[in-house]
Amino acid sequence: MGQFKAFAGAVAMLVLSAAGASMARAENPEVFQLETKIPLGEVNGRIDHMAVDLARGRLFVAELENDTVGIVDLNDRKLLRTIAGLKGPQGVGYVPSTDTLYVANGGTGSVQLLQGPDYAAGGQIDLGEDADNVRVDIAGNRVFVAHGGGMLAVIDPAARRTIADIALKSDLESFQLDPGSKRIFVNLAKRSAIGVADRGTGKLIATWPVSGANGNFPMALDPDAQRILVGFRNPAKLGVFSMRDGARVALVDACADADDMFIDRKRGRLYATCGEGFLDVFDAKNGAYPRLAHIGTVSGARTSLFVPELDRFLLAVRARPGEPAAVWVFRPTP
Repeated sequence: MGQFKAFAGAVAMLVLSAAGASMARAENPEVFQLETKIPLGEVNGRIDHMAVDLARGRLFVAELENDTVGIVDLNDRKLLRTIAGLKGPQGVGYVPSTDTLYVANGGTGSVQLLQGPDYAAGGQIDLGEDADNVRVDIAGNRVFVAHGGGMLAVIDPAARRTIADIALKSDLESFQLDPGSKRIFVNLAKRSAIGVADRGTGKLIATWPVSGANGNFPMALDPDAQRILVGFRNPAKLGVFSMRDGARVALVDACADADDMFIDRKRGRLYATCGEGFLDVFDAKNGAYPRLAHIGTVSGARTSLFVPELDRFLLAVRARPGEPAAVWVFRPTP
């Protein structure tokens, strides 16, 4: 597995200081250090989700409005190549067992398969419309892709075909696979609810209404505490719910226009990125979920990826006047 090259503490602090014009004052800035920015080349417009190939140390960036996917070398911290010819790529997922990159194209409602180290064309799976988020179940050897009409496609990566469609009876946003069971938790934003589906039966088994806020878009799971963490947009809140029955544990203020959330199990923290231009860090070690940091980034930088194996947090930042699109690499501390 490729590993990040070590950065001296002094160098990291210099980089962070140099980025001061872009980074607003944080409530507790020592929880993160900005190590570097990796330019993505000629990429314009909104950037969507990301995925990683740990063995090669490569990051995949869905460049939605540019109709491309960027491939970044995380070891050497540089752009390797850009794959063009896509139609609104929104979600990406890498399957190690078949060495295949899955790219969900919202513009065509299809999933493009890119094979091997050179990302050769490996086929296409048509889903219908608005192919979006991708999740890979490595243990179960399945790929799940959200698509139009409130459906979750279940793909067999060995057969390279859809083997089932889970109907969720509502448009869906983020969804997460419970590592300790066969459950899938889904944000049903238009219904202001959390849906629970069973991977074994392929059925929706529960719908838990949520209250206190609307627009539940991003989601993360804390399997240690058995909690579902949800980012709301109206108003901007972090909601915490029981994985057992959907009971609300906490509802606290958060940054606006949240789109990605990740749990850091090592430190007991939650990271959330928002289009408002902030990265929020919450203490997830107890039921109160106080906000530890409110770190300024860039307006529109709302998609991110936390990679526990590399202990790095990656933020996708769209192009701005005088500065190209880039992936900002943060190191959590301590």
